[in-house]
Amino acid sequence: MGMTMTQKILAHHAGLQSVEAGQLISARLDIVLGNDITTPVAVNEFGKAGFDSVFDKDRVAIVLDHFVPNKDIKAAEQSKTCREFASKYSVSHFYDVGKMGIEHALLPEQGVVTAGDCIIGADSHTCTYGALGAFSTGVGSTDMAAGMATGTAWFKVPSAIKFNLFGRLPSNCSGKDVILTIIGKIGVDGALYKSMEFVGEGIKNLSMDDRLCICNMAIEAGAKNGIFPVDDVTKEYLNGRSEREPLIFEADADAEYEQIIDVDLSGIVPTVACPHLPENTRPASELHHIKVDQVVIGSCTNGRMEDMEAAYRILNGKKVADGIRVIIIPGTMQILRECVTRGYYTAFIDAGAVVSTPTCGPCLGGYMGILAAGERCIATTNRNFVGRMGHVDSEVYLASPHTAAASALTGYITEYKEA
Repeated sequence: MGMTMTQKILAHHAGLQSVEAGQLISARLDIVLGNDITTPVAVNEFGKAGFDSVFDKDRVAIVLDHFVPNKDIKAAEQSKTCREFASKYSVSHFYDVGKMGIEHALLPEQGVVTAGDCIIGADSHTCTYGALGAFSTGVGSTDMAAGMATGTAWFKVPSAIKFNLFGRLPSNCSGKDVILTIIGKIGVDGALYKSMEFVGEGIKNLSMDDRLCICNMAIEAGAKNGIFPVDDVTKEYLNGRSEREPLIFEADADAEYEQIIDVDLSGIVPTVACPHLPENTRPASELHHIKVDQVVIGSCTNGRMEDMEAAYRILNGKKVADGIRVIIIPGTMQILRECVTRGYYTAFIDAGAVVSTPTCGPCLGGYMGILAAGERCIATTNRNFVGRMGHVDSEVYLASPHTAAASALTGYITEYKEA
């Protein structure tokens, strides 16, 4: 029996000719990632285990992004722990204020991750890097500690679901609408501990930003990872960017999939996940009666350049509705700088929005946009659980940058339509 793309990457990193679903393996890691919340826990476990070195200072990445610039004393202490550890072990990929970005936007941009990699990160949205043709998955801080010291991790090889994408997205939709539609169809446990493998002639019509967004939310369907094959779009993105030579793996023609799901991209509509689960999806056109108090455009899901472009196209020369708080968060310093160069910052400010330094901030109810009881936010983030962005009696609606920006202008959930 043939292997899926994920299984081939895992077999390669385990030094095996082949693997099969359910098999336990020990695999060599290319990158071990942590952030300012999870790394301090890993550092503590690292010390308790008696480790006194990292396996490769160039293969460990620590990104301060959740509460940076620090929001309070606890956040400052967490960041201090990260800084001291990175300095002690000469971690080359350490990103602090001035260099930082939201980790899952930053690492692909900087070429730290590439095709064919095996990556673990102490953050559930580490599955983002499957967009590059890598195996990447979230782990706990204890696994991060062991990975930093040994350069290896244990995995149970996942089975797979094939998503056959065809057609082309409408101009008012993006990868966010694709993954929300899929999660709405299969549910938040529809791909539990499985690999979501996206294939088909339609992928050529998806940008790298679309793919990164789609893989980012694979975890919201319970998946172990999401992954796209390496094509010309991938190669163009990686060219001149990757620190290491990309490795390209292709699924075998006789690879086994538990299920095959067809997705017609041309039939996708602007989609919103209503409280309190990402699977609770409805077309934006059915939600025009829902008033919102806040709009957030950013996060590791939708803080990339195409997301900023969409927000600019919709907000430029207009004003946000009275009483609506609009927070725009570029995913990295490079994206922030590009927004400034293009004049997006001025347009956003003139429209009545505020623009933040790169941070996860409001996505996890950290800071930069906490909700009070009874308030509603439409956000381009990835989770809308009870209390996710603040008070347990607040509500979060997940949407694309197009829908979020259009809603900012009306004060109600609004489907964006091209003029």
